[in-house]
Amino acid sequence: MGGSDARALSRSLLDLCRMRKLTIATAESCTGGLVAGALTDIPGSSDVIDRGFVTYSNEAKRAMLGVEASTLANFGAVSKETATAMAVGALERADVDLAVAITGIAGPGGATPGKPVGLVHFAAATRDGRIIHREQRFGAIGRSAVRARSVVEALRMLMELARGPQAAAKPRRPAAATRLRPRVTRSPRRHAVKRRPPRSPRG
Repeated sequence: MGGSDARALSRSLLDLCRMRKLTIATAESCTGGLVAGALTDIPGSSDVIDRGFVTYSNEAKRAMLGVEASTLANFGAVSKETATAMAVGALERADVDLAVAITGIAGPGGATPGKPVGLVHFAAATRDGRIIHREQRFGAIGRSAVRARSVVEALRMLMELARGPQAAAKPRRPAAATRLRPRVTRSPRRHAVKRRPPRSPRG
């Protein structure tokens, strides 16, 4: 996964958001604005991208995104709870349709017990209330590689939410309907078989 993956995803995401009239904000810690950079590197992205928050310190997360001090104290900066609070904060402060947040340990230092180098938490939120979270443990693959993979993962999450909640629900309805059809067609055939025996002696 490299720059070409991020560029292709960025193009696809921007095209989808234009079609659906969606706007995006980013909230980044360990990636330092790379997600916003990947998106704004595409010409014409200004009709989708509203802004990006680079909140590297805990104070920045509190001041710029409204992350509660208790959340940071209880769960740490690299956690599901903080990533979710960052995404929701970006969504509210930018007044956009979609927001994604990244917080992690890119390395080579910064690891703590239970939180190794390469651990990254992602969260994405939508104006209609959907929130998704993912945890990735990329391992000690190098600072640049962790950051590059984090950008791709964040773009994928935005793409997933931009497609909307109806995408997975629609195929299930016809599948359920087709299961009922064989049962309906079998019942009249059984009645037809029962009526045939009395007719044969008459002929």
